[in-house]
Amino acid sequence: QVQLVESGGGLVQAGDSLRLSCAASVRTFSDYNMGWFRQTPGKEREFVAAISRSARTTYYADSVEGRFTISRDTGKKMVYLQMNRLKPEDTAIYYCAADLGTIYTPRISTTYDYWGQGTQVTVSS
Repeated sequence: QVQLVESGGGLVQAGDSLRLSCAASVRTFSDYNMGWFRQTPGKEREFVAAISRSARTTYYADSVEGRFTISRDTGKKMVYLQMNRLKPEDTAIYYCAADLGTIYTPRISTTYDYWGQGTQVTVSS
């Protein structure tokens, strides 16, 4: 049973930083590509960032490129999303996702096999 648990969300002001964490209960963490998505009420889940199994490749949405950084710690079975210079439009529930497949399309939500419950990020202006 794969479990993903996000933490680190909260209420911050525009320009502040937050670091989201995702703990993965999996046997071999390096088998999984990992991603972060976000969702606001009434909208589709939106790709934010992703990192390959090897951590050699990262992917970002245009809206967060240069402000957010995704990373992973294989030993701790963790993936992180460092969010800097936050904007009110970054307000959303942020979800961690894991992909075990052989064909990886990181920006597509249906690629991912497992999802966490989400953590709320609210950025006030």
